[in-house]
Amino acid sequence: MNRTEDRQFRQLLSFIGSEMDFESEFYNDAYLDRRISARMRRTDTDDYRQYRRLLERDDGEREQLLDSLSINVTGFFRNPEAWEALRPVLRELTAENRRVRVWSAPSADGREPYSAAMLALDDPEVDAGRVEITATDINADVLAEARRGVYETSQTTDIAEELAPLDDYADYVDEEGTTFRVRDEVKEMVTFEQHDLIRGEAKRDFDLVFCRNLLIYIDTEYKVPIFETIRGSLRAGGNLMIGMTETLPAACRDDFDPVDKQHRIYERV
Repeated sequence: MNRTEDRQFRQLLSFIGSEMDFESEFYNDAYLDRRISARMRRTDTDDYRQYRRLLERDDGEREQLLDSLSINVTGFFRNPEAWEALRPVLRELTAENRRVRVWSAPSADGREPYSAAMLALDDPEVDAGRVEITATDINADVLAEARRGVYETSQTTDIAEELAPLDDYADYVDEEGTTFRVRDEVKEMVTFEQHDLIRGEAKRDFDLVFCRNLLIYIDTEYKVPIFETIRGSLRAGGNLMIGMTETLPAACRDDFDPVDKQHRIYERV
């Protein structure tokens, strides 16, 4: 990106922040540029200045861009080996003869929290009746999609393949052609709420928190506040699971002991 392009990019981000109420400073530039450039290609826009002018006059494109900027890349049982490593954690938690509270943040289109529910139901050594899952995201439209629990196989997404870690996914999903609908037994385990993980307040007394594949998009200075929110939301001895390519910020490492470092599962000290 040359100097002129960088100036236009900064002006565009300023417009997005002031006129569209999206706080771009939380996210790293590479992520923002990828998402914005994708919208520019779809709208046949040549440069950042021209795209800003499009946003100034087109409310529909503003909505499309905000949807694109919301982090909603997900899948059922993303990194299956990590989910296998989670089984003994869930077994141990439910063996303690009490309610087990799980938080998925951000939950995107719901496939992560539904995966947790299905894993609990599918494992005979996990008492799924004790598991309650709260799933949060900043994007209200994505949450509405998640509550529906309906997913489509496409050229880029094979839902049946995503569900392969289950003994028989037909126990939890109704399949009709390329459409997969999560059954009520699974949906009833999950409650969806709108929440801003970066600026929102900590929750309380969770036994397990998923915060997977968010940090790779977040600017370094905002990672520590996210982990402070997560730490404040976990009970003592509660577990945290992050993405396979992510690491704990150095300032937060004393707050967590590794349970399974290879699969990024930690315990709050």
